[in-house]
Amino acid sequence: MDTLQLILSILPPIIAIGLALITKEVISSLLIGILTGTLIYSQGNVVGMVTSAFGLMGSKIGDNVNILIFLGLLGALVVIVTRAGGSAAYGEWASGKLTTRRGAALATSALGCLIFIDDYFNCLSVGTVMRPVTDKHRISRAKLAYLLDATAAPICIIAPVSSWGASVASYMSDATGMNGMITFVKTIPYNFYAILTIIMILVVCLTKLNYGPMAKYEKNAVEKGDLFTHTENVVTDDLGGSGGKALKGKVYDLIIPILALIVCTVLAMVYTGGGFSGTPFLSSFGECDSAFSLVLGSFLGLVVTFILYIPRKVLTFVDFMGGITEGIKSMVPAFTILILAWTIGGVCSSDYLNTGELVGNAISNSAFPTFLLPAVILIVAAFLGFSTGTSWGTMAILIPIGAAIAGTPQTQHLLLPIFGCTLGGAVYGDHVSPISDTTILSSTGAGCNHLDHVSSQMYYASTVLVCCFVGHILMGLMGGSLVVPLIVSVALLLALLYVLNRIQSKKESIDYSQVKF
Repeated sequence: MDTLQLILSILPPIIAIGLALITKEVISSLLIGILTGTLIYSQGNVVGMVTSAFGLMGSKIGDNVNILIFLGLLGALVVIVTRAGGSAAYGEWASGKLTTRRGAALATSALGCLIFIDDYFNCLSVGTVMRPVTDKHRISRAKLAYLLDATAAPICIIAPVSSWGASVASYMSDATGMNGMITFVKTIPYNFYAILTIIMILVVCLTKLNYGPMAKYEKNAVEKGDLFTHTENVVTDDLGGSGGKALKGKVYDLIIPILALIVCTVLAMVYTGGGFSGTPFLSSFGECDSAFSLVLGSFLGLVVTFILYIPRKVLTFVDFMGGITEGIKSMVPAFTILILAWTIGGVCSSDYLNTGELVGNAISNSAFPTFLLPAVILIVAAFLGFSTGTSWGTMAILIPIGAAIAGTPQTQHLLLPIFGCTLGGAVYGDHVSPISDTTILSSTGAGCNHLDHVSSQMYYASTVLVCCFVGHILMGLMGGSLVVPLIVSVALLLALLYVLNRIQSKKESIDYSQVKF
């Protein structure tokens, strides 16, 4: 009976994962997984299946409504800043200031890191404003697409004040019953893939490192001025949202709204944690209502943006309010995935199928090597993210399972490493998947052939993943220790990059005499 209960309890997430791999569509997969779980819970009663599913869904929406409000406000801010032309102004400023190829690459990456609140906003706005700058210095469109993609999800996944941070925190809160934002912040150092990707970006920008297909694209760009190599299926768009109107925005019209969002959110966390009424400042972050703080911070950021734009007539009142509507609409896919993820997590909770306790007990009683859990989770998340093209869906499915695996005394020390591997693997899968929305948007933002971007980035991202895999095996062997595995992973990455660059240089070197590096 225990075995049958275990099988039935893990059936909903298995069905969701299996369908996601087969159909490459996460929404319908999650919905079918939910209905399967509520059918099991209602013991085959179809009416009970439907009422339980949507009753639970309504309950989860109510419990997490602040996250949905935050995402809507964030979407509004993204669209409004884009419409105002703040990003375009940065691009114009950068064109006059950046005189070297290295500087253009670093500025592109820096802007990508600055715009960490949303990966879509990152890919589209940075690509639009930096294309003229990188074209001037003969940086191939494939390299530009990599810089966009590598500073989108990896930055967002370690930024608490972002659409990703809010969503992941809600997944973790739902799966563990702990403060989701605090858990998310504690997980950041264990996300080796994001950390090593950022290090690799710096290496790529500061050196002449090129290998794999990227070497060919860079050679053609530097020596022949051919930025595309392949011109088929190159996609560009008016991503600034100007609609053909002259943009009035300045550089500070990009910087001030983002800073306002960050500062206001931090102050809101202190406020909701009692920091203004006697609670010690640092303690207030642990006691805060993170979801409500994000709502307050994003609303105040929107107010600051309104005060910044409207009196100066950067946007008309009608355009500003229209941006709010469009921004909320842009978040509908995120709303959908979040709601379904919360619901399938509820189906697996102790109130329904009790998946966590059953899976945890099974693992604690098995002979599976505990030290391999983080590395295995990393590969599973990577494969699922690649197959489905969505890191959000991957995280939604695997975080509750990871929490269940780490829910026993024998494995609880691996909770943060497992979460870090889940997030890192999901982002890697998103990076190398040709059907990933972020990957597609990076190609679009760079004006790059999509398959050129996927093929060239795959080599770079996979190099990082290999180093992370080694580091996470070492972490498991060391009982969840962080410092030594991270140092080993970084050292291995730098050594691998050196070797790969030497091998590529012997095959075919690039003549940089025509550009100012």
